[in-house]
Amino acid sequence: MVMKQTDSSWMARRIQWALNLGFRRAYKSVQVDPHRYILHLRRAHGLPIHSLHQVYSFHPAALDHIADQTIKTSMKLAAAEGAGFGVGGLITIVPEFSVLAAITLRMMQKLSLIYGFAYSTDAEIAELWIATASAAGVDVGKDFLEKEVIERFVPRLIRRIAAKAGTEVAEKWSGRLVPVLSSAIGGTLNYYFVREWGQRAKQYFREKHLSARAQLELKRAQPGQLTAGTSAEKV
Repeated sequence: MVMKQTDSSWMARRIQWALNLGFRRAYKSVQVDPHRYILHLRRAHGLPIHSLHQVYSFHPAALDHIADQTIKTSMKLAAAEGAGFGVGGLITIVPEFSVLAAITLRMMQKLSLIYGFAYSTDAEIAELWIATASAAGVDVGKDFLEKEVIERFVPRLIRRIAAKAGTEVAEKWSGRLVPVLSSAIGGTLNYYFVREWGQRAKQYFREKHLSARAQLELKRAQPGQLTAGTSAEKV
């Protein structure tokens, strides 16, 4: 029992380190181009949009459908990546988590865009990583919400994300110590890893989208209310 706990603890630290490194690399190098993705939404999904703000003119169910398809595609990519690298067992854990982190972050960026949120400013980038933390099950406290330069904010949050994810998946990933089985296990675990993060992220962005939509509708209604009030006074 003590041996299993020791192995699990060692594995958790290894995964935390690999995820931390993977997400740091992805943060510096991975970015979905918003303009090209809008073109993709237009061509692949039939959304007649030319700007990100126009997604608010569509029913949320239409956006949910695209989000689900996006998550499924990322899951398949993660499964293929896990099966390919998995043959090497722990030897390939660092390059695998770098690729897995890139797949996950690209998925997060696409979900953000689908629901109408860009990530061009520091505040928007911070919000994207808060969403990533939420997808990982990390509770972002007030200390993270305080204004801070993005170069310090993101690495701090990545450490929290890596620590949480590494602890949760350590026992499952420990099966990859057996190289013969690691390919199948790696593909399956990556598949469900991305699915769980994708669903949490979708829920995060969906709720944020509905809140933004409600505010837009309230603003549209206000001029009408003022006009009605003025007319009533004249009568």
